[in-house]
Amino acid sequence: MKALVEISNKQFFVSAGDRIFVPTQKAPEGETLTYDKVLLSIDGTTTTLSPKVTVTAKVLAHVKGEKVLVFKKKRRRRYRRTKGHRQGYTQLEILSIA
Repeated sequence: MKALVEISNKQFFVSAGDRIFVPTQKAPEGETLTYDKVLLSIDGTTTTLSPKVTVTAKVLAHVKGEKVLVFKKKRRRRYRRTKGHRQGYTQLEILSIA
């Protein structure tokens, strides 16, 4: 079974056993989360838009993405600034779709 689930205003197409990175969730590692905002579920050949489907996921880790450098410069003014940013992510393992 596969499902299209919305987590933190982003859509993920998942199935049981998948590991995905989502924007940071406020949950400790090892906690089980349930998402009920399932937009689409596919079971073999049937496709349903049912509000009764839920996705259960386990929090594996909180990680940071790659560093993004922001460089500012004004020519002939001796002005240069470099800043870095690392986006936070939560790694989830999809346990079941029910």
